[in-house]
Amino acid sequence: MREFLEHWRLVCLVAIADAEELQLRANPVIRVAENPDESGRAAVAKLATASFEVVAGDVRARIATLEMQALRYETAFENMSTGVCFFDGEERLILSNRRFAEICRLAPEQVRPGATLREIEELRIAAGTSAMADDEHLGAAAPIDSVATSRTWIAELKDGRIIQIRRQGMPGGGWVATYEDTTELKAARAAANERLSLQALIDRLPDNLWVKDVNSRFVIANQVTAERIGVAGPADLIGKTDLELLPMSIAEKFFNDEQRIVRSGQPMIDMEEYVFDDAGGKIWILTTKVPLRNDQNEIFAVAGISRDITERKRADALRDGQAQILQMIATSAPLQDVLDRLMRLVESQLTGIFSSVLLLDERTSRLWHSAAPSLPEAYTKAIDGVAIGPNVGSCGTAAYRREAVIVADIMTDPLWTDYKDLAAAHGIRSCWSTPIQSHNGAVIGTFAMYSTTARKPTEAETRLIDVATRIAGIAIERKLAEERIHFMANHDALTGLPNRALLNDRLSQALLYAQRYDRWVTVLFIDLDNFKIVNDSLGHNAGDELLKAVARRMVDCVRATDTVVRLGGDEFVVLLLDQPKSPDIISATVQKLRSVIAQTVQLEGHDLRVTSSIGIANYPSDGTDAEALLANADAAMYRAKEIGRDNFQFYTPELNTKAHEKFLLQEELRKAVARSEFVLLYQPQVDLRTGRVFAVEALIRWRHPTLGMVPPIKFIPLAEETGLIVPIGNWVMREACRQNKAWQDAGLPHLNVCVNVSARQFKERNLVSHVVGALKDSGMDAKYLELEVTESLIMQDVELAIATMKELQGLGVQISIDDFGTGYSSLSALKTFPVARLKIDKSFVDGLPANENDKAVISAVISLGQKLNLRVIAEGIETEAQAAFLRENNCDEMQGYLFSRPVPPQQVEELLSVTSH
Repeated sequence: MREFLEHWRLVCLVAIADAEELQLRANPVIRVAENPDESGRAAVAKLATASFEVVAGDVRARIATLEMQALRYETAFENMSTGVCFFDGEERLILSNRRFAEICRLAPEQVRPGATLREIEELRIAAGTSAMADDEHLGAAAPIDSVATSRTWIAELKDGRIIQIRRQGMPGGGWVATYEDTTELKAARAAANERLSLQALIDRLPDNLWVKDVNSRFVIANQVTAERIGVAGPADLIGKTDLELLPMSIAEKFFNDEQRIVRSGQPMIDMEEYVFDDAGGKIWILTTKVPLRNDQNEIFAVAGISRDITERKRADALRDGQAQILQMIATSAPLQDVLDRLMRLVESQLTGIFSSVLLLDERTSRLWHSAAPSLPEAYTKAIDGVAIGPNVGSCGTAAYRREAVIVADIMTDPLWTDYKDLAAAHGIRSCWSTPIQSHNGAVIGTFAMYSTTARKPTEAETRLIDVATRIAGIAIERKLAEERIHFMANHDALTGLPNRALLNDRLSQALLYAQRYDRWVTVLFIDLDNFKIVNDSLGHNAGDELLKAVARRMVDCVRATDTVVRLGGDEFVVLLLDQPKSPDIISATVQKLRSVIAQTVQLEGHDLRVTSSIGIANYPSDGTDAEALLANADAAMYRAKEIGRDNFQFYTPELNTKAHEKFLLQEELRKAVARSEFVLLYQPQVDLRTGRVFAVEALIRWRHPTLGMVPPIKFIPLAEETGLIVPIGNWVMREACRQNKAWQDAGLPHLNVCVNVSARQFKERNLVSHVVGALKDSGMDAKYLELEVTESLIMQDVELAIATMKELQGLGVQISIDDFGTGYSSLSALKTFPVARLKIDKSFVDGLPANENDKAVISAVISLGQKLNLRVIAEGIETEAQAAFLRENNCDEMQGYLFSRPVPPQQVEELLSVTSH
């Protein structure tokens, strides 16, 4: 480069010399001028001098400018990162920069202008910076004659460096060559490629992945992280903190967590936390953050990975919510609460969705509001009670068609013509309704989802509709079944009137009211005269229709506050509540009842007419409790029959003479215990599918010295009342265990013996010890003893009953519920009872298979037993048709005259001997 500058200086000096020579040549011209005047000559000389000065100054300025430019070129040339050298056509070095010497590992003075290409290559070989032998390199570096010709190649030096060489021809011969050390560039590119590959790899991960420095600034991030934060790509995150990118409440939590990790060195593993998206929806994430340490064990960064677990959380919440709702159903929670919880669960799974359940009243074909926690109250009130039909919105139409109705745009769908203004007023744009059906396909309600946007349901919403509809159906049907069972337990299956259980409750309430307000309560005991003749002549169906007609007339005849009860058969009780103290008013009501009962009933072409015998007892004169009033009214009714029927009688004190007879019977019963006048008969219980006898029920009889064989109905109630039932029951238990063990010892097939436990006996504190004593004395294994308790007994004190039953169960004794369906037990309590069997009462079996109500009750009880994993036995089976119905409905066991009457022990032995063969 210095030589280059010297060249420019020489050019400039030549220009100045030329200018001076021009001036000298001008002087003779001036001297020979025709103006001899000395002053003229001086002016011309002065002009010539000035002209010379101008030219010389211009030349010097140009020299200074060229020197400055040359200095800049020299500086740039010497500081280039690429080595450069110029060779002339004779392969001699014209010019090179410092970087060229550095790349060749030569001293600057070794690379002098004028050196030949061979000399420089020999120096490079000596320095170990030549990539090939001398001759080979000289061949590769042969002169280039064409300006347009260029050549580029890569040389890998012996010291490991990689040099890219590019040679370009120059005008007039020679060439210029550049040498670029690409060793570091290659490593940098490799590192960059590695980073790009790593970035591409982490960008494919479905989870957030990032690294932040100790100040919580992003150092590394993948594409998912960028998208979830809301920026275009990872580059937009680098160098920034969450405080610059996210809402402050979320950013501060993330920042504080990371700084705590930096300070403590403790990782944060699988932390569940949530954020909110732009629409305000909650997004759950599962996050792990760990500190990164260098070789000196210093924390230099925090790495994190997080996963969107919103769908999993929703699925968990849905599963847990379903379990809670099913538990509510199982524990008989109010239907309104169950459905409200279900609707809230559905809405928690979705965004912008309101849900509702409407119940269908099958009598009126109208839909009534049940649960819609998020719908506007004005809207639910407006549609409450809407009649179903072919064009009644989504719900009314779905119930009518018995199929799902999807309305994507309420404003344009013809089904909503009459209701679109109502929907628009509350911002509702679409509605998707599905009928809720019972197990037999009957529509019992509708489930609907409402959206504020016009659209169809998504796949996820459709799945949720199916789940919600199914659970709502279970809840509604369970409630309806519970109501039916409750109704059947408290009402007569034939007439729908309250039964004895409800009578006792209502009479007790009426007495409390009458006592408080000094009023009368009148009990009418009514028996239809000669009703048996109708049954015998026209059949039971005709008799049933007559009873229903009479029942309806009596209900219509009394006030809404009064109660008409059917006790069974042709016996009725009417409670006249809140009566004035006037026998005349009571007589008028009774006469009216007699009149409507006696009206003709047209049935199957016959005009039927029955009369009635009515007994009357008043509170408080004829009794101060329910039991006394019913007994005295019953006695008065019998008095009415005795004097000729078709009349009514008030209770009179003379009827108390029967109480003396009761006293005498009580004394006889007390002696019977001491004299061992009781015997046990055994009625077999049979498996309906196999016909095998698997158990016998022990039934007590009283062999009276003068009265003969007295049935239990005559003395058991009295024994209960007097408390004698406890020693009688204990005797029955011991004798039954003894007899069963004797059969076993005789080699007969092992079977269970079932013993009834009375209410008084069950309440005894030493019941369990009596059971233990009976088993010990007989030597019989506890598993062959089954104790039968009644529904009403258990429900008197549920907690005590459960505790006692569990204690008995702990001994190995089996428990069954006798007369199931005649009382009322809460289903939520029933599922907690440690019982093995349910026994269907004979009163429900008698009407099989003709009576639809009895069929419904028995089917419900069998289904309930199966749901609770209990075996179900029906008692009182007398016909093959009854047995066939029970088999068809999957009843497990039977007991009744169809197979065997209660028999003495010897006949049981014979029966078992026959069946075992």
